[in-house]
Amino acid sequence: MTPRTDDAPSPAPHTARAPRRPVDLLVGAAGLLVVAAIMLAVQLATGDVDATDPDRLRALLPTGLFLLAAVGANLLLIVLVSYVVLRVLFTEGPRALARPVISGIAAYTLASLINATLIALIGPERLPDVLAPDDVFTSAALGYVAAVLAFARTMPTGMPRVRSALWAGNTTVAACALLAGVTSLLALVLTVLVGLTCAALVRYFLGERPLPQTGGRLYDEMRRFGLNATDVVRADDDVEGNPRYLAEFDDGRRGEVIVLSSESTTGFWRRLRDLLFLRGPVAPRMLYGVRRRAEHAALMSLSARQAGVTVPRVLAVGELVPGTVLLVRELPDFRTLDELDESELTDELLDLCWDELGLLHRYRLAHGNLNGTTVGVLGSPPERAVFTGLDRGAVAAPQLQTALDQAAMVTLLAMRVGVERAVDSAVRALGVSATAAVLPFLQPAGLPYTLRAGLRGDRGLLGRLRERVVSMAPEAPSEPARLERMRPRTIVSVIVVTAVGLVLLYQLTGVDFSTIGQADPGWAAAAAVVSVVCTLSAAMILIGFVPVPLPWWRTVMVQYAGSFVRIAAPAGLGSIAVNTRFVTKAGAPASLALSAVGLTQLVGFLVHVPLLLVCAYLTGTSYWTGFTPSPTVVVISIAGTAAVGMTLLVPRLRRAVVDRVRPYLRGVLPRLLDMLQSPSSLALGFGGTLLLTVAFVLCMHFSVLAFADPETRVSLVAVAVVYLAGNAIGSAAPTPGGLGAVEAALIGGMTTVVGVPAAVALPAVLLFRLLTFWLPVLPGWGAFSYLQRREAI
Repeated sequence: MTPRTDDAPSPAPHTARAPRRPVDLLVGAAGLLVVAAIMLAVQLATGDVDATDPDRLRALLPTGLFLLAAVGANLLLIVLVSYVVLRVLFTEGPRALARPVISGIAAYTLASLINATLIALIGPERLPDVLAPDDVFTSAALGYVAAVLAFARTMPTGMPRVRSALWAGNTTVAACALLAGVTSLLALVLTVLVGLTCAALVRYFLGERPLPQTGGRLYDEMRRFGLNATDVVRADDDVEGNPRYLAEFDDGRRGEVIVLSSESTTGFWRRLRDLLFLRGPVAPRMLYGVRRRAEHAALMSLSARQAGVTVPRVLAVGELVPGTVLLVRELPDFRTLDELDESELTDELLDLCWDELGLLHRYRLAHGNLNGTTVGVLGSPPERAVFTGLDRGAVAAPQLQTALDQAAMVTLLAMRVGVERAVDSAVRALGVSATAAVLPFLQPAGLPYTLRAGLRGDRGLLGRLRERVVSMAPEAPSEPARLERMRPRTIVSVIVVTAVGLVLLYQLTGVDFSTIGQADPGWAAAAAVVSVVCTLSAAMILIGFVPVPLPWWRTVMVQYAGSFVRIAAPAGLGSIAVNTRFVTKAGAPASLALSAVGLTQLVGFLVHVPLLLVCAYLTGTSYWTGFTPSPTVVVISIAGTAAVGMTLLVPRLRRAVVDRVRPYLRGVLPRLLDMLQSPSSLALGFGGTLLLTVAFVLCMHFSVLAFADPETRVSLVAVAVVYLAGNAIGSAAPTPGGLGAVEAALIGGMTTVVGVPAAVALPAVLLFRLLTFWLPVLPGWGAFSYLQRREAI
């Protein structure tokens, strides 16, 4: 039968290249030529640009209205771009972001180069007269407008409302900048050309979205091995992210075709992560290169079949193109455990699974990837168990790896038939003593990735398994085996401490420490007074948000007690624990106490983030009608987007955040609705939250003024940005109270954002941290002891 080549799938990413449209190259080249022509015309121009039209329009509306509209539009653009990035990252993967992100960066870079080139060509003193009226100069080309334009032109299809909002916001920013006299019509034309040109060039060089292509290369390569395929159908990718196909052969057999390509890196990064975190034989083999992976898969199949284990036969290992290997395996007619009904999962079937695993282990072979899709049965009723997915297995496997296989098998069966039947089947196959020996390995670190993912729906399953094994064998070893080389938290802590140490060392170089004793007494005293206001504000927040009456003096003491506890706990956790305990002891139910304290955190977040964005926005221009967001707010937005993206994509981070936040936010919405019925409590809670932030900012500002030269102008808005960003970094740092990370962030922000020298930033930050972090520890220790004696916490 002639193979159906018209529906043949693309064999590999190398042959499924993203299509390129010549018109994109023509548009991009034409855009570059027009940009060059405009720059040449500007250089040759001798007369001033007539700005009468914008002047007339500005006379009708106040400039402050333009500023308000531009600020709102820019913040909307930042939120929308972050939303698009997170949505595409979560739904389509990182590769779908390549075009919009690269085009946006390219447009901003080209706009910056144009601005620098124009300054070099005609001089900074003439540029305002040529490109911007009224002697107001920010940038000839609006880089942010060009970047958003290029981003919108190349973002993935769909999201029509978001795309429309991006266009509307970008148009609003450009119009406000033109009407307010910040830029000129010529500069806007240049900006639009930059955005369109970069979008067209990126689309050409990276191509459009990849489309499925047809071809017969798969058929030709399989025919080399005597495999005449009558049909090949695209299936889901395997667990390693490799393209997978199902083939029908002319002799009636069915096969599984896997394309191993160096571009499929999902499995590599997962194995590398496990290699870093896990110890010795528990860590997976790295098998660099697609050829070694194919050879290992063939070796495992041949070794298992020689041992008498029912596994798919490897039919062919070929090459499609350089760097892409074809692996063809026979696909027997079997059903996986995930496909079986509960009524079919009899004790006889469980025994068949254990018999096949015992046969594999008898010949020193380890599977390494037991899960509901790699374990199945032949026939109906079942005659024999079948194993697939041995690509990550091992020959000459040590006892540790076989024990991990046994732990995976009993966990897999427990997920399908329950703990009691799973353990009983293990006892029938292994005996009581051997089943007890598996107990130390019943932990997530030693299980295959698919099983670990399945345990998220039943986190207590491993605990129930251990209890069942102990009940049958009380002498079983209770100490878990040490499978992890190091925990992720340890790695993060080491990286953070190292980075903070290097940053502090760099910042301290050349600083004269004698300036610490030269603080202005007046400003230092003002900072100390405001630091006390911070504690009073925290007490106001708790009193306002908690529905039960709390005494003022004792609530203030609780805040000092939280200052004492936080020196031994990550930032925020110590105060949350103490406040929750205090509210519970005051007579509130535990659920209500958690909800109230969670509401304080939520309101603090809702106040903190907008203030950070607004203040960061206002620090970005030397003239108040700049109408473009500052690099500070863009960096903050990028960092926030990256943090949220990592949290969404990395399961461990997602679980950690959800587990930490869920208890405090579970009843937040009902509690917030209750608060709306009490205006006085609402005003006290929200007012205290705002006052707390303002007090911390003023304390930081006064600390800087205590060491700055009297003639130096220190921007309060810039100081607010530095404090708000530093506080966010401290909340995310794993060190107690954000120690080290906060200091590094504040010193770096003072020198870069506020613009004060390191000799002033260092003592100012030290004074601020002394007043707000270290000095409250001593009264906090006394308050903690007093409240414990009174059983108030």
